[in-house]
Amino acid sequence: MPVAEEERHEPRFDRYDENSTHRTGPRKVYTRNDEPSSVSLYRVVRAVADSSGDRPIDWAAAAEAAKAATDPGSVALSETQRAGYARDVREARDRVREVAAVEFDLPDTVEVQHRHHWIDANVDTFRRVMAPLEGQTGMVPGVARTVNTGTMGLMLAFLANNVLGQYDPLLLADGDDHALYFVHPNIGRVAGLLDVDEDRFRRWIAFHEVAHAAEFGAAPWLSTHLESQMQEGIEALTEGRLNRDALQEVNVTMTAVEGYAELVMDRAFDSEYADLREKLEARRRGRGPIGKLVRRLLGLGMKRRQYERGKAFFERVADERGVHGASVVWSDPDYLPTDEELDDPAAWLARVPAEP
Repeated sequence: MPVAEEERHEPRFDRYDENSTHRTGPRKVYTRNDEPSSVSLYRVVRAVADSSGDRPIDWAAAAEAAKAATDPGSVALSETQRAGYARDVREARDRVREVAAVEFDLPDTVEVQHRHHWIDANVDTFRRVMAPLEGQTGMVPGVARTVNTGTMGLMLAFLANNVLGQYDPLLLADGDDHALYFVHPNIGRVAGLLDVDEDRFRRWIAFHEVAHAAEFGAAPWLSTHLESQMQEGIEALTEGRLNRDALQEVNVTMTAVEGYAELVMDRAFDSEYADLREKLEARRRGRGPIGKLVRRLLGLGMKRRQYERGKAFFERVADERGVHGASVVWSDPDYLPTDEELDDPAAWLARVPAEP
């Protein structure tokens, strides 16, 4: 789809029609307005059963199954909501720049989505990450394709129902484009479940995702660093080996990435957040047994530990040196904390200078 390039300007909220040949230019916030389809068990089964091709996963069928299993929700926003998203992103950028003392800009793509849009935006990332493993199967090809396609469809559906916002560095993709997404129906649903003001909750989530933009903007090497670590682990798996060191390095880096964003979303936030933090953490802890099992199978329990462990590390560093002192971590790959230092912030403080 061709993109109409315009001069750079402050981000604002524009309406987006994916059936049009026009798409908003750099650093605008836009919504997508295509007509969503309804949830259908028949369509889920049909999409998986009709999976085809010569690869272990039919990604088009996986995306179709995920969307068939997922109520897309609505992105029919009021003018106030449209303006709110744009203001939140813009002001979060300015506050994070000030509090964290990092120079960065927002991605060209800042998009408000419903759940089906999130699936479309992420299926290519899953495909890129899984591509080296697609030759590994011990099943009859047709059976493997059906099982794998169904599994990926369920995974995408579960995530689409739970993701609130996402900074997407588009790892392993050609080019250096990044993107920022907000899944509007999920933000509204979770704000209601937590019994908090939706506008304030949305703004707090924006601070978290913009903090990720700050990390990758302040550290141009970070995407390549993560890609290299991921590829080492994936290459080992294609050879039938488990490279625990490479996988642990990915975990340590992601713990730093998530922990820093958790720190910044709180300390740069320009409103009361204690109740939001308390209620969100209680929700994370209080999921039902099925939800906990699914999250464990998807590795989301590890992600929660990354949040908690990383935030504890950076809270200690920021208490000692301020948020700007914690931002030094993005000055050089050697300044990333080691696995041991994540549990011993004093060792990192002794090793890494206060100024880059």
